[in-house]
Amino acid sequence: MIKKFLETANEIQRRFQTEDDEEKQWMIQNSPNPVIAELMKEMTVLSLHVLDAIGKLEPVNGNTISKQFGIPKGSVSKITRKLIARQIILIEHLPDNKKEILFRTTSLGREIYHLHAALHNQIDSNVNGFLQQYKEDDLRLIVSSLGEIVHSSWVYPSTIDESSVPSQKESLCEDIETNIPLRSLVVNEEMNEIMEMLGKLDSRNLKRAKTILNDVFFTVYED
Repeated sequence: MIKKFLETANEIQRRFQTEDDEEKQWMIQNSPNPVIAELMKEMTVLSLHVLDAIGKLEPVNGNTISKQFGIPKGSVSKITRKLIARQIILIEHLPDNKKEILFRTTSLGREIYHLHAALHNQIDSNVNGFLQQYKEDDLRLIVSSLGEIVHSSWVYPSTIDESSVPSQKESLCEDIETNIPLRSLVVNEEMNEIMEMLGKLDSRNLKRAKTILNDVFFTVYED
């Protein structure tokens, strides 16, 4: 059963990795505008989140988008430049402050914004329908089990006294620069800390965190 659990966990991970492609494909298939369908092939999920922020708050500046939606300022700047070039958003200036740049959706951008909102309504409806098949006690068990998994460490067994962990960590750090296995242990511990932080997020913010990490660390932008 443990082997089956680990196999299922790996399947879930792969499933989430393909989710972004499924969302873009849904938007392409459900867009009545062929221009939007073509644009969707080039847009990233984080680009859609930035557009979503602009659509909700417009007119809005980059700092507000970054603060309220947790998207790095550099990413907001790069994405808004691309959205402007594709005529999805436009720039406005305050009458009394020409230096401040505000973003607003164009008619094309508004179409994409509403299409993206329809996608999330579809997802919410499907998730709700899926969960309806479970009894309340079953859902409590699932939530409880997932919570324990998120907050468990695969490096230190649960039987280890937490007070002993810092001293072990200090011991590891003494030789970290010269000992590759020890360095791997520290990396794994840091990964567990990251997983614990992600476990505190709801589903929408977890997805946002995923797209931010992908955009900041794994996406190559053209100048």
